Amino acid sequence: MIDIDVQRPNSPQGSNWLKVYYFMRAAVSIVWVAAAFTIGKSMSGVGGFLLLVYPAWDAVANFTDAQSNGGLRKNPTQALNAAVSGVTTVAVAIALGMSMNVVLSVFGVWAALSGLFQLATGIRRWKNYGAQWAMILSGAQSAIAGAIFLKRATSPAVPSIADIAPYAAFGAFYFLVSAIWLTVSEALRRKAPRIEA
Repeated sequence: MIDIDVQRPNSPQGSNWLKVYYFMRAAVSIVWVAAAFTIGKSMSGVGGFLLLVYPAWDAVANFTDAQSNGGLRKNPTQALNAAVSGVTTVAVAIALGMSMNVVLSVFGVWAALSGLFQLATGIRRWKNYGAQWAMILSGAQSAIAGAIFLKRATSPAVPSIADIAPYAAFGAFYFLVSAIWLTVSEALRRKAPRIEA
């Protein structure tokens, strides 16, 4: 059983967790994108594995994030995101046995739903942490990407993992921007002169 240290919002520990979480999400996404554009593109078996790993990792990450910030009940958007990502992993496993068009459709639905949940999480966290504009923008863009995936999935052209990788790359970018923004904002707050009452 994993012992997760629950942090209070507004606490320095909670803010530190969020920075680590964002950096970790960015790093994993960067590695995934690199693998998708190289071995995943040329080896279908590896590509299929990567397509399964991506939503599965998102489910684990959202679950851990919720648990680290007061639990699933206090973080319904992350809990729902984790559940949707878990269901998506199973759906991708089934879709891989059908066609890449179906896989892209599954990713389209997932991108739209997870984007909306991420947007809602960013809005809710703004009050406690600030610096959530990148997460809100990422969530909105993810929802739009989902609609684009669904449209492309109906075309005669057979998609590949290379059609999904740019979506993950944008996610990595937004997580990295959020982590850096939080780091810089905290550093500036620490350096700001305190006014004694």
